[in-house]
Amino acid sequence: MNWLQEASTSAAKSDAVFFVVFGLSLAFLIFITAMMIFFVIRYSKKRNPVAAQIEGHAGLETIWTVLPLIIFVAIFYYGWTNFDYMRRAPSDSMVVKVTARQWNWSFEYPNGKHTKLLYVPLNRPMKMEVRSLDVVHGFFVPSFRLKIDAVPSHANTTWFQATRLGSYDIECTVICGVDHSLMLSKVVVVPEEEFRAWYFGGEDAPEPGEPKEATLQKPAVAEPAGLQIMRAKGCVACHSVDGHAMVGPTLKGHFGQKVEIVSNGATRQEVVNEELVRTAILKPREEILKGYPAAMPTIALTSAELATVVSYLKTLK
Repeated sequence: MNWLQEASTSAAKSDAVFFVVFGLSLAFLIFITAMMIFFVIRYSKKRNPVAAQIEGHAGLETIWTVLPLIIFVAIFYYGWTNFDYMRRAPSDSMVVKVTARQWNWSFEYPNGKHTKLLYVPLNRPMKMEVRSLDVVHGFFVPSFRLKIDAVPSHANTTWFQATRLGSYDIECTVICGVDHSLMLSKVVVVPEEEFRAWYFGGEDAPEPGEPKEATLQKPAVAEPAGLQIMRAKGCVACHSVDGHAMVGPTLKGHFGQKVEIVSNGATRQEVVNEELVRTAILKPREEILKGYPAAMPTIALTSAELATVVSYLKTLK
């Protein structure tokens, strides 16, 4: 039946390990409980008013030592082979870079497309390269039984192959700050044809799962070029442009204002100008606004992109 179908190949294998261990545990629970009841009745004081001294039994001792060892090794081997399966992505997998930051997920495809939702084609192996830009996070897709840590300065890899269309939750399993509970996203599984149309389409191609008519309903007013670059580079995940606080300082209203800058452990006051903003973007760990962590990664920008972003930031009064 369809409702029994697993959402991914990794889910099927993880569930198989779980049910084997659960079945063995249940069988031993029933066996041990039955033996306890049997011995309580069989060797009760009423039946045996005079206690008998029971000597050791080499055969029984060998059985209850060797048999659990065999079962343990079998469970370990079964679990390990499935774990190894989930770590070794097929050679034809599509590689998606998963970036975690306080407090959202972003996904980068081989063609350079960036999304906030993870779009994947049905029955196609997808390899995840998971990293963090700040603290430790946990990339977890419950329906796929898939979990791997996202850590700074290192990429952990895993993979899956979705076997059922639909939308599946992505959660963070590590308490990573005040908005940890809001660090959510989705895996959107769509037919291969729909995914290819989006992947190979231009900027106006509707996202998978989005009605084609939605493209015509989008606002005609385009975003400023500077904001478009910032979205593509992931800047707005940590910095707002409307004044509200995020993990990084808001980008609104800073030009011409005095701020406190921490550099090499010393604090000084500076008036925000183009030179300071350029330094903050190109060398984010050297010029830090006081009160914020030194968590901003180095962003790769061309000179033209940098000029466009700085010009845009000057308009945010």
